[in-house]
Amino acid sequence: MATQATAQHRFSFLRIAIALQTLTIFLQAVSAGLLLTSSYGETLHSAGARVMYGASMLYVLAAVLAWKPGGGSPRPIRHACGFLVLASAQVVLGIAHVPSVHLPLGVLMFGLSLLALARR
Repeated sequence: MATQATAQHRFSFLRIAIALQTLTIFLQAVSAGLLLTSSYGETLHSAGARVMYGASMLYVLAAVLAWKPGGGSPRPIRHACGFLVLASAQVVLGIAHVPSVHLPLGVLMFGLSLLALARR
């Protein structure tokens, strides 16, 4: 009984981490709109990038915690690491001011994050 409750708790932590990542990616889209229309948009988008990157790292941590103690599948770890790679590319492209790749990659990340959330 206790083992099932512990495994369920870890999987719910994984779901929360994915939901947080999805929310931060969505808020980045909102702040990108503000970036185009207001003077404080750049500050919000820059701060949001850090939060989104942190949420991606939290997703990796949650995936590892869900896998190792419970003996679950390592697939969520691969997905989380893939998101971290995409988030890294997104940050680099944003700093380099390459919107032709930065924007579609953000849309792709949001869609993939929604898909990962729906699968949990």
